[in-house]
Amino acid sequence: MKNLLTLLLLMATTITWAQKFENLASTPPMGWNSWNKIACDVNEKVIREAADALVASGMKDAGYTYIVIDDCWHGERDSLGFIQSDPVHFPSGIKALADYVHSKGLKFGIYSCAGNKTCAGRPGSRGYEYQDALQYAKWGVDYLKYDWCFTDGLNAEGAYTTMRDALYAAGRPVVFSLCEWGNNKPWLWGAKVGHLWRTTGDIAAKFEGSVDHGTWSSWGVLKILDMQEGLRQYAGPGHWNDPDMMEIGNGMTVNQDRAHMSMWCMLAAPLMAGNDLTNMTKETIEILTNKDLIAVDQDPLGIQGFKFAAKDSMETWFKPLANGDWAVCFLNRAKKPVSIEFDWKAERVNDDLSKRDLNAAQTEYELVNLWTKAASGTTGAALKAVVPGHDVLMLRLILK
Repeated sequence: MKNLLTLLLLMATTITWAQKFENLASTPPMGWNSWNKIACDVNEKVIREAADALVASGMKDAGYTYIVIDDCWHGERDSLGFIQSDPVHFPSGIKALADYVHSKGLKFGIYSCAGNKTCAGRPGSRGYEYQDALQYAKWGVDYLKYDWCFTDGLNAEGAYTTMRDALYAAGRPVVFSLCEWGNNKPWLWGAKVGHLWRTTGDIAAKFEGSVDHGTWSSWGVLKILDMQEGLRQYAGPGHWNDPDMMEIGNGMTVNQDRAHMSMWCMLAAPLMAGNDLTNMTKETIEILTNKDLIAVDQDPLGIQGFKFAAKDSMETWFKPLANGDWAVCFLNRAKKPVSIEFDWKAERVNDDLSKRDLNAAQTEYELVNLWTKAASGTTGAALKAVVPGHDVLMLRLILK
């Protein structure tokens, strides 16, 4: 009865002061999510081990903060409608698991769905938004990924706004991740509702192409990258375009993983790892924990990068950074190496969104290779390099 009275009070008070939690996700969220590698084989042991590995691998020190359980943690609702965890796979309960994650200096995230059921057929939050939000607050949840399955008849903005209001009424600050797949253009309304929104359907562990699942497809890294065209103006501190979780360490080549990480950082994308943290190669750890690269993603200006030029298989991307710096990424979409030459003084880079101008004919920058860490000269001379197949050359231009 106490829970029910609390719920009714929350629903009554939220009418006048509901909003999203501000001062969260000032830079794109970083963490790990269980779905890409584990899917429904999730349990409390797996989540505890992931938290341990995030710390032991150096990922926490590199900025990864959130441990997020995706679909399949749900059990049934109790007699009052409050959601419970699966008693077989989570016998200690979600509160104990959240406490364990917090004890590691990390934050805890969970998953639900705006529909009657989650994508895996577990109980969804439709009609139970305030009860679920109250339960999450009691458990100590810091992050909610909210999916879009089984939502027939629902208005997307309205459904996500209802959960936003419920989270705010429950009183515990929660980063709200809108997993709406881009069907209803969440970039147009997401900034006032959540902290990040999916711009596409699900990612696949492949660099090119897609995976056909019958009624839907998941997309390779390059396809998702192409789907970001025209969206950068909607992103910024506290509200981010989300091209989905990363597939680094899930079967692509080292070159492809490096390119994947580089482009997500150029996009100022949330960096949510999706691999087995307990069984990572040295190369995977090095890619995920490259602090110089992460600094591009986490740059306080919060400006998403843009494609400056494309010729054959080679794309040139720029991203304005704080203190007058820039990041530049040369992406080779082909399987074979490609030679490049870039005359800094002859190329005028102007970004209308940030009102920034890169004019190397007037201002000289020092060049640092963000993967090798090597100083690479200055913009006083033209850049000549060979970019391996399905790989990148990524530089930081430091204002002298």
